[in-house]
Amino acid sequence: MTGPFLSLAQIRNRLILTARAVLRDHRAGPDGRCRVCRILECRVATAARNVIDAAEGVSQPRTDGQ
Repeated sequence: MTGPFLSLAQIRNRLILTARAVLRDHRAGPDGRCRVCRILECRVATAARNVIDAAEGVSQPRTDGQ
């Protein structure tokens, strides 16, 4: 649970940690299927990757001069 006392950086870090934990659980097995969902393209893993990509994209410094 996040409270109003957490900074945006702390919330971002918790989102990333949670998404990484989800990816550890929903990684592909030897047959290429998700170990939890048992499907080839796990939507949960895809969502976790999207969260990590979005959260890490926010922390990148701007290079367009602004």
